[in-house]
Amino acid sequence: MSELGRVVTELQVKGLRDGSLKGNRGRRGGAGPSDHRALELDGTTVMVPIYNDASSLSPYSLDASGDGVALSGPQNEALPAVTTTDEPTFYGLSTADGVPYRSIALLHSRSVLATTLLQTCIRFRDRTQSCQFCAIEQSLEDGSTVVRKTPDQVAEVAEAAVRLDGVTQLVMTTGTPNSDDRGARLMAETAAAVKQRVDLPIQGQCEPPDDPIWYRRMKQAGVDSLGMHLEVVSPEVRRRILPGKSELSLERYYEAFADAVAVFGRGEVSTYLLAGLGDSRDALLDCSRRLIDLGVYPFVVPFVPISGTPLENHPSPDTSFMVDVYQGVAELLRQGDLRSERMSAGCAKCGACSALSLFEQST
Repeated sequence: MSELGRVVTELQVKGLRDGSLKGNRGRRGGAGPSDHRALELDGTTVMVPIYNDASSLSPYSLDASGDGVALSGPQNEALPAVTTTDEPTFYGLSTADGVPYRSIALLHSRSVLATTLLQTCIRFRDRTQSCQFCAIEQSLEDGSTVVRKTPDQVAEVAEAAVRLDGVTQLVMTTGTPNSDDRGARLMAETAAAVKQRVDLPIQGQCEPPDDPIWYRRMKQAGVDSLGMHLEVVSPEVRRRILPGKSELSLERYYEAFADAVAVFGRGEVSTYLLAGLGDSRDALLDCSRRLIDLGVYPFVVPFVPISGTPLENHPSPDTSFMVDVYQGVAELLRQGDLRSERMSAGCAKCGACSALSLFEQST
């Protein structure tokens, strides 16, 4: 087992008490990863929760130390060297009409630009229908973003982020609009605008569109990789955690994955699996096995509660549970010859919100 993988897992499920003001401080609320900040641990960039309530009780802390920072934890535990990531230069810029670039897109990890194209969702306002972990409209309510990012705005910020900060990929997600394409049209229009300005690998993320023609349209417009996120997989857990979204059955998702892989290629389609919300290890591994057989990368991430959501007091999973799941999924990935590093763009390519890639490397 990767020792760094175990430490990263521990930090991501327990969080970090952060006493350092150095570097990029991350953010609260909004689409994920929220309530996190990026840290470098032995040269690996990871997103660690610092702003939620659970993090205030963490046995780990980050504090200023000389010209840098130091990580401390339980007595006698060997911890990796840590550095903070810098706030990007493009955060200091604004569009011609006065919109700050950081209200349009944010830096995730060290070199990933991320944007939520539509900061509202058809389900969010009704908590009997919304995904119970979701905080997508929080950053809209606190004025840190805008409701709709235009393709030209995203393209402008992407060009600057590449030029000024060495960004290497763009991840675009969206709240689900009230349309049959489920946000695929937004993905296609924005990808086309970005590719006209800068040659940047792009992942688009949306729910499965009703018409599979949208996979081809997104691909032709410049989307290199596609994410369609299951989050949880057991029927009873889906109904509890995703009351509205669960109306789209698992079988419908599997059909959509097959259609998407036919267009984007094996290993260029991925899905988020949030571990710790009720799915058993076996349920997560069984789902991952089926996904990998289809050519879909199962990006397993520990659930981290976000303040202000219905699940803000739900505990994160145990480290041992996560390590067990990571080891199982990493072995399935090895057998299926899927590797996160081969993806063009996306959350799995970045890997900072999960320790899975560290276990993948050790199989």
